[in-house]
Amino acid sequence: MTNLPGRRTLLKYGTAAAASLALGNFANSQNKANAPQRTVVIMFDGFGPGYLAESKMPVLAQWKRDGLYKQVAGVMPSVTNVNNASICCGAWPETHGITANSYFDEKSGEELYVESADLVLAPTLFERAGREGVKSALLSSKAKTATLLLRGAEIVLTAENPSPEWVQKLGPAPVIYSADINYWLMGAAINILKARPDIGVLYVHTTDYPMHMWAPEAPESKEHLARMDDLFGQAMKAAPDAAFLATADHGMNAKSLCWDLEQVCAGKGVPIRKAVSTGRDRYMKHHRGCSGAVYVYLKDPKDAARVRDILSGVKGVERILAREEAAREFKLMASRIGHLVVLGDKDTVFGELDAERESFPGLRSHGSLHEIDIPLFVYNAKNAPSANYFNHNLDLARWMYQG
Repeated sequence: MTNLPGRRTLLKYGTAAAASLALGNFANSQNKANAPQRTVVIMFDGFGPGYLAESKMPVLAQWKRDGLYKQVAGVMPSVTNVNNASICCGAWPETHGITANSYFDEKSGEELYVESADLVLAPTLFERAGREGVKSALLSSKAKTATLLLRGAEIVLTAENPSPEWVQKLGPAPVIYSADINYWLMGAAINILKARPDIGVLYVHTTDYPMHMWAPEAPESKEHLARMDDLFGQAMKAAPDAAFLATADHGMNAKSLCWDLEQVCAGKGVPIRKAVSTGRDRYMKHHRGCSGAVYVYLKDPKDAARVRDILSGVKGVERILAREEAAREFKLMASRIGHLVVLGDKDTVFGELDAERESFPGLRSHGSLHEIDIPLFVYNAKNAPSANYFNHNLDLARWMYQG
């Protein structure tokens, strides 16, 4: 009988400990249930509707069938940096400030590649997620994305220049001018999904080199997209809990004519200060620095009418807009575009050439209004808005982590 109070005490505290453990497990399960859903954002560079239509992609077909699919509009100019920043920031260029792949500094007269995070004036998706305690990763085939959009990301990886750690994990990355670099990049994404479940946002930006090289109906294009689709499926298996959001920055078209507008205007006796191809970046093998939109900077604002008259007579010029007009229509930051914005038709691009006019057999590029239509997918996203919300590629993740 003397041991009975001790036994009762043990039973009492054992019951309390069990109850505490049960409450702890319940709290942990509730925290997991209330935690933001893991999300994979895929910015499929150059993936216009024609590529989707021409290729068998069963995983994307599943996303389309069981999720949300729309053909939406991208942002003008239809080049990578403008649209990548818009998607990542969930904002228009008038807010985030990225208006081209190159930037002309009117004070210094320098034309600079847009690769610095200092130029991005809006919070990135990674910064928004970080404010709510969610870790992020930014993966890109192209190095320029890793320096432009990195703010707030815990993991930043570019397949163009991977760290020794990633080379050890996946082997050496293929060269940037290849389709294989996209497969390597998706391998890194799958690795993170398996090894780092604490990463709540994974942003993957591929390269459009295959789209620059091959039309949608080309066998090489179909092979590339079939392999990418299979890798998307592997990512789903690695993270069955995750939402998958996918869109593109622009489409792609064959181009038969390229103009150097500086030479055109000089030849007519009205020299301009600079014509900046909005697609010009370091990856010259993609597009030879030629794109379907160009910013024209005048030597003298009084030349605007004469320059407009000259350019309106150039074959393939579809529209010419004054700075404020273009900023208003396309929601661009006026201080970061030319005095005139010139848009080409479906066949025409602009760049720096040896001659006033050239043609490049096999050239495929973008930048105009003819590459603005792109697909958008939202799959397995628990709290995504309705289809009516998604009208532009920048809407893809705009709704996430907005406080």
